Amino acid sequence: MELHQRIVSAPVDFGAIRSEFGLASDYPAEAVSEARDAVDAFAGTRVDRTDIEFVTIDPPSAMDLDQALHIARTPTGFTLHYAITDLGAVIVPGGVLARESEARGQTFYLPDGNVPLHPTVLSEGTASLLPGVDRPAALWTIELDDKAVPQSFSVTRALVRSRERFDYAQVQAAADTGTLHPSLVALPEFGRLRIEAGLDQGAISLRLPAQDVVRHGDNWRLELEPRTAADDWNEQVSLLTGMCAARIMLAHNGTRIGLLRTMPPPAESAIASMRRTATALGVSWPAEMPVGRLLAGLDANTPAGLVLMSEATSLLRGAGYTMLGDLDQPTEDQLTHSAIGAPYAHVTAPLRRLADRFTTEVCLALCAGTEVPQWVVDGLGTAAETLRRTDSVAGKVDRACVDLTEATVLAPRIGTEFSALVLREANGSRPAEIFVADPPILGRCEGRPPEGEHVSVRLAVADVATRTIAFEYNGHAGH
Repeated sequence: MELHQRIVSAPVDFGAIRSEFGLASDYPAEAVSEARDAVDAFAGTRVDRTDIEFVTIDPPSAMDLDQALHIARTPTGFTLHYAITDLGAVIVPGGVLARESEARGQTFYLPDGNVPLHPTVLSEGTASLLPGVDRPAALWTIELDDKAVPQSFSVTRALVRSRERFDYAQVQAAADTGTLHPSLVALPEFGRLRIEAGLDQGAISLRLPAQDVVRHGDNWRLELEPRTAADDWNEQVSLLTGMCAARIMLAHNGTRIGLLRTMPPPAESAIASMRRTATALGVSWPAEMPVGRLLAGLDANTPAGLVLMSEATSLLRGAGYTMLGDLDQPTEDQLTHSAIGAPYAHVTAPLRRLADRFTTEVCLALCAGTEVPQWVVDGLGTAAETLRRTDSVAGKVDRACVDLTEATVLAPRIGTEFSALVLREANGSRPAEIFVADPPILGRCEGRPPEGEHVSVRLAVADVATRTIAFEYNGHAGH
């Protein structure tokens, strides 16, 4: 299935979504002043690692750079250095800035601009790991064997300097031409090995087409978000660091201080349903093959691949934040993130996510053999609750922005016929789900079209006020 698109754009006002969800982007002046005057509480005591040639990999327009990496091949495997912005050193506990960020929870991303967790003078300025400047960081050092399995890991406070900033397309192009920056030459091999290790431990990864709202002149249009192998390799660096952080917390579980990102295992009924779908689509799925292995081997550009990946979203439900202090005798399932196949903690995005500042402090203290700061002990539970709340809001905001753009772009085309792939058949009162490639739309369709088939559908509803669209089944494509 080719996913080519014509350019279809329209003016879209996202202001109503900001108002609906109470997203106030203006920071209190006192908090901005505190951010502007922030200083490193650990200046003069850090390990100087400005000798390491760190680089960053982020979207092209990003300025809140909170991760920098350097990975090298060694005679026995790999050494990964991963520098994370050390916000715990520059935000005063109990101050106005701390209170405001703890109320916001995370950065909200809208097509016309972000609603930041921290004032941009900090998140895009003095705390951002921009190239050519020294920055305080929490420096992770992870030694791995030749299969990229971690053998030792720790985190300490350091002074670092990034040398270059890249985006994913640049890294992918350099990998394709053999011109990767020396700090990234080992990244492709590392990434492939870590992906394989994840599959061995039951990881589940989906590669569904992701809708993205992008500016087109004065208007907005829908595109399929590009996903390169470089995205996947870089993701593995963050996932590995989060798994190491979880292991540090669990190894010191006597302290009962820690916060994990968890997800329960998929329901057996959901896997059984996927097996029935695979059989109906003619996809071979050996009984001993884990679902993650099946999905990894599917081609997302085929109808069968898209249908099965769409259904697999039902496997990845119930993600949450688990306080170690809330568990007396935890089971493995209570501690594990099933999509990753291991215990995992958020520690790599403190500029954009509240919990990372707290969990990083826990890991720094445990690795140094010191007491976890009291502000972390007192605030960790509240930070977890704030993230639970704001995660839900962030998901709704993302969906609302896409829905509004879909409805606006399609409003002039009511009655138009489109070619679509049926991702899920109708079930009871639930309509079928379809994917239209041009423009890229994931929508509902009335009329019971057959799952996994290319069909013709007619746009019946495109209501900007309610941000809803709906299609009606016309018949098989070409009929």
